[in-house]
Amino acid sequence: MSIQTINPANGKVLKSFTELSRAEVFEAIEKADEEFQSWRETDFGSRSKLMKNAARILRDGKEHYGRILTLEMGKTITQAIAEVEKCSWVCDYYADNAEKILGDEIVKTDASESYVRFDPLGIILAVMPWNFPFWQVFRFAAPTLMAGNVCLLKHASNVPMSAIAIEEIFMKAGFPIGAFKTLLVGSALVKEIIEHPKVKAATLTGSEPAGKNVAQACGSKLKKTVMELGGSDPFIVLEDADIDQAVKTAVTARLINNGQSCIAAKRFIIVEKIYEEFGKKFVDRMRNTKVGDPLKHETELGPIAREDLLLELDQQVKQSVAKGAVVLCGGKRIEREGFFYEPTVVANLKKGMPAYDDEIFGPVASLIKAKDEKDAVAIANDSSFGLGASLWTANISKAKELAGEIQSGSVFINGMVKSDPRLPFGGIKNSGYGRELSHYGIKEFVNIKTVWIK
Repeated sequence: MSIQTINPANGKVLKSFTELSRAEVFEAIEKADEEFQSWRETDFGSRSKLMKNAARILRDGKEHYGRILTLEMGKTITQAIAEVEKCSWVCDYYADNAEKILGDEIVKTDASESYVRFDPLGIILAVMPWNFPFWQVFRFAAPTLMAGNVCLLKHASNVPMSAIAIEEIFMKAGFPIGAFKTLLVGSALVKEIIEHPKVKAATLTGSEPAGKNVAQACGSKLKKTVMELGGSDPFIVLEDADIDQAVKTAVTARLINNGQSCIAAKRFIIVEKIYEEFGKKFVDRMRNTKVGDPLKHETELGPIAREDLLLELDQQVKQSVAKGAVVLCGGKRIEREGFFYEPTVVANLKKGMPAYDDEIFGPVASLIKAKDEKDAVAIANDSSFGLGASLWTANISKAKELAGEIQSGSVFINGMVKSDPRLPFGGIKNSGYGRELSHYGIKEFVNIKTVWIK
């Protein structure tokens, strides 16, 4: 089977790759396990040096790697370069902090000495998505390798150039062959890879159905998983908020990565006293977004990553309209080559509409009116997802109270939801479980071992 890179800006095939055979995949697993036996014994200083090398390679090659991201999935070149820079940051963060985070924890008990140590597990499989082809992988790989594990990557089939480039970065940095391996395979082999006795755990970032499949496969073999799944993040604006700043950030939060981000703001919940003012300014800014060639730095919105995803997005809008939603701007595919969709705002939403219930992966914003702050939080929580939330108000003490009521993995007050190597990242409900990043993330794939000495 051929795995292809298709440029979403024009729909043309850039490159084709041959999928690995089952025998080649299992050979890679054996090689990874062999490498783990020695990699686990390396000291943090040696690991840190190699991870610093990877960070430098990323920074030095940010334009080159950024172009790969833009060509493969259509993100604007400015955002693509920023993604590569962020990957260098997470490499530096764990290179600098892993030893301290994973150092023995002394605990006073009835023993002469007792402590907790953190031992690597072995081979960790990462099933990664196309929307942030570098960032999703590096935020997994940097802590996993620094903890002494080895990595297998099954990347999304539409970003093979990114998958190959990531392995090359680790090899150039000096990591041993087998410490990080890209497997160019489709989804059919994932279950067998998980079931291999030398694969110890798996992490997935992606859709809810994909997460359930991987979690089920791992569960049947009692293997640890971390799941970062979809999101329908609320962007709540209360009446005392700075409306102009909220509108400006709202457009960025909805259109980041061409609207294809699990933590992109998707449901804009505005209290009724400022609903009309916010809505008018928001629609004006969305309508005036510069859509075009993602390789041009002035472009603000590029294409949807694949045509099937574009058609699915269009159906979600049409189904919502058929049930009574109103399109305030946009609402259709742009007539040009490639997979472009207009910046869109839909209103008059209610439960049962895709634009209210589902994750909308593209430049479509759902505008929802709330009676007051209590109603706004209730609407925010009226979702099967719980990844991130943004809350806008001048009353910080009130915001802190409301943050405790919002059902999500993070709440950003007067700011856009984002990931940061220093902070834990993940969700609740159908947005998944477990955490990536910070000291919490690096401890997901270690054996937390008690040592008790009389």
